[in-house]
Amino acid sequence: MGMFEYTLDGHAALVTMNSGENRFNFEFIAAFLDLLDELENQTPATVLVVKSAHEKIWSNGIDLDWLVPAVAGNPKAARTFPLALMKLLRRVLTYPMVTIAAINGHVFAGAVVLACAFDFRFMRSDRGFFCVPEVDIQIPFMPGMEAILRKAIPRYKLIEMQLSGGRYTASECEAHHVVVKACHLDDLMDEVMTFARGYNKDRKVVGIMKQVSYKAILDVMDTEDEPYLEANRP
Repeated sequence: MGMFEYTLDGHAALVTMNSGENRFNFEFIAAFLDLLDELENQTPATVLVVKSAHEKIWSNGIDLDWLVPAVAGNPKAARTFPLALMKLLRRVLTYPMVTIAAINGHVFAGAVVLACAFDFRFMRSDRGFFCVPEVDIQIPFMPGMEAILRKAIPRYKLIEMQLSGGRYTASECEAHHVVVKACHLDDLMDEVMTFARGYNKDRKVVGIMKQVSYKAILDVMDTEDEPYLEANRP
């Protein structure tokens, strides 16, 4: 079994992340990007749905157990890894399909940014927290990441989430329109796939609309992320 696998359900590509806690490292990012290319170029899918194989975790974000020693042994990784991660986030943000994160477990830190890059989010209500603990782990988000968060989380709630580092339930996220719906695990994928079936849209049009709708985010990525990395070079 690879890090990712997918099946087609009509016009929807249902992707399963199989990498344990699905933490981000170079291997994970490369595999995800390859999968997105394959789905776009070799399937007729018009909707992308992503869930996790882990029983309680959708993704725990950046693989710090890998990154910290990697940076210590090769300081260049402190620059190249964030750029690789931003490439994945940009690809998901502008993907020429309707994208849905089926959050069937905990979603923490950088994984929250990835989830927010999707067009829509559904979240398991019986287990799992939505959390951005960067204030406590002392790793501020890059400007492009912050812009992606603002797309999906109301400003008043985002400030609270970031400064508290608190853990939020699916029901709380639904109440503040961070997720479309909080669902018990038994119902989550039925709800997601029913929703997905209503979004069989033309890829070219979807891609153009995202480039226009998310232009401000893309501009931040283009003009602010590189200076941020330079200013914070180890």
